[in-house]
Amino acid sequence: MTLLKVCYLFRLDDACSQMNRHNWHRMECLLDRYNIKPLVGIIPANEDPNMVNDSEDPDFWGKMKKWQEKGWQIAMHGYNHVCNMELGGVNPVHNRSEFAGLSIEKQMEKIRKGYNILVSHGLLPKFFFAPSHTFDNNTLKALSAVTPIRRVSDTYSLTPYRDCYNITFIPCQMGKARTMMIPGYWTICLHPNHMLDDDFYKIETFINRNRGHIVSFDQIPLESVRRKSVIDRLIHHCYFGLMRRMRK
Repeated sequence: MTLLKVCYLFRLDDACSQMNRHNWHRMECLLDRYNIKPLVGIIPANEDPNMVNDSEDPDFWGKMKKWQEKGWQIAMHGYNHVCNMELGGVNPVHNRSEFAGLSIEKQMEKIRKGYNILVSHGLLPKFFFAPSHTFDNNTLKALSAVTPIRRVSDTYSLTPYRDCYNITFIPCQMGKARTMMIPGYWTICLHPNHMLDDDFYKIETFINRNRGHIVSFDQIPLESVRRKSVIDRLIHHCYFGLMRRMRK
């Protein structure tokens, strides 16, 4: 993939029926104001108490359907968001995981259940990303075996690439909006449930300064995606090598 400019993508994590409805509505209004279409990660069957930020929303699935209809991309964000495994897998952003370390059979079961829940509510997820960004090769194998999803939002690189099981990875590198000088697809991963007034102000300021560089996930020319480049492999190695040293 040839890229000569900086492109920003917006990803929203942890949508579920107990999400912070005020914050998510505020985020929706902000993105709509600038016609930005994000990738939104939906937890199919939330059992994580940290994700209970409001009362049960009886209109949750209807709201998700409306987001899909107006062009927001839908991602399956794990199954229940409970990270019982103390492993980082192949993308060790954290040493905890819902998936990494589980058997292929167990992962297939969780992914199948999660996908079926979303489809039963009229959603057609084209992306997957795991809680805490952590997964292993069995996760990818299970995803390929029981769903048609072939796109994962995660890992650290400058551009999307295709890897095992014919899965395309769109990198996810940033937990907050900041201006980058290096050409690439830079995903800004936001958690609306816990955002404060200042966070919303900074996002809108960033959008106004970078409007010409913000794209949606369906604008990425995935037909030209190739294997991971040598440069991206080096970036991945250096990034996680630094993280391991910082944890010691």
